[in-house]
Amino acid sequence: MSMEQIIAAVRGFDGALVLTPGPGSGFPELAWGDAFFYYAPDGRVPRHGQPYGTIVTKDYPDDTASDLDPPGRWRVNVQVGRAGFRRLTGRTPGAAGSRPDYAVADTVLPHPVYGALGWVCVVVPGERTGDTVLRLLREAHDAARDRAARRSR
Repeated sequence: MSMEQIIAAVRGFDGALVLTPGPGSGFPELAWGDAFFYYAPDGRVPRHGQPYGTIVTKDYPDDTASDLDPPGRWRVNVQVGRAGFRRLTGRTPGAAGSRPDYAVADTVLPHPVYGALGWVCVVVPGERTGDTVLRLLREAHDAARDRAARRSR
């Protein structure tokens, strides 16, 4: 599964806002080439501003465990909540334990930085995880929509 396929799928979700920073976008150069997924039916980043999913295409200064700098490597990150995190990883978010190999591809893993907050990731989703990644992004989108509806009441 390619980044473009994932981005296109998320763009198809009702109320989705997909930001893909690049030159001239006003976003920091570090974010260029990445993608950020929001529930935003008005087309503006929500006031609470937290995406429910991202695609990163490089190592960030505080996030190098997935070894994303070599060509062809990228990672999808999805907020799945505490219950989803336990279901997908068999771990409790933030609990001490052995550290997985965050660089392994096509495997659902705790996010190396935000796992304690209920985020999972997949480096270069492929045959084993492509459908799962799309399902998790759909579920995260729906959860973001539900949170927005609760806030508006």
